[in-house]
Amino acid sequence: MSHRPLIAVPARFAASTSALRYAAEVNARALIEAVWRAGGEPVALHPHAPGGVADPGEVRERLARFDGLLLPGGGDLAPHRYGAPDVHDAVYDVDDEQDAFDLELARAAIGSGVPTLAICRGLQVVNTVLGGTLHQDMGGPGHEHRHLRHAVSLTPGSALASTAGAAVVEASCYHHQHIDRPGDGLTVTARAADGTAEALELTDHDGWLVAVQWHPEDTAQHDPVQQSIFDALVRRAAGS
Repeated sequence: MSHRPLIAVPARFAASTSALRYAAEVNARALIEAVWRAGGEPVALHPHAPGGVADPGEVRERLARFDGLLLPGGGDLAPHRYGAPDVHDAVYDVDDEQDAFDLELARAAIGSGVPTLAICRGLQVVNTVLGGTLHQDMGGPGHEHRHLRHAVSLTPGSALASTAGAAVVEASCYHHQHIDRPGDGLTVTARAADGTAEALELTDHDGWLVAVQWHPEDTAQHDPVQQSIFDALVRRAAGS
């Protein structure tokens, strides 16, 4: 087997799992398998940020060993990370160590041009690093995009549209927050019918950064369009 590009995937903290006796660090199996199908070698990164502070030099050094980065979904970012003075009641699973590590990892990837795919929370991390803001809640049941599959329109000429080979795709969503103001250099390249920003791309940048608010791993096993997003990350990581 030829060399598989190494794709860093920061782990998510979990209070418990069915097979372990202790708290765990995990990633969704569907996510890892999508990277593997694409030809990548997914590698979990331990989120090390004691006291909610990540060491920039340490994070850059760790990331330098990898060919690409995948920022996965997870709990909400602490609102103060994007300048919000108050916390909405719907905000959940905030972890300062996870936040600090993900944000520094995204900052390092953007700075070094490491090919990056950001998914759901990952999109919000990238947006926050670049000075953007979030709506903390979309308005509760009937307004949020949880357990929802819906059509998403892609911007013609965008990296995402070129990858998908389509103008409209069906996206599997699970989010109750969305973009308020895009960060510096980020362009909205996909929207839902209700106007929700569903993808961001970093323009005028040497690297490749695509961020989607939906979860392509949910359907990638049987939907070539969703799998193509992972394929594109691994191709970029391989230098092609």
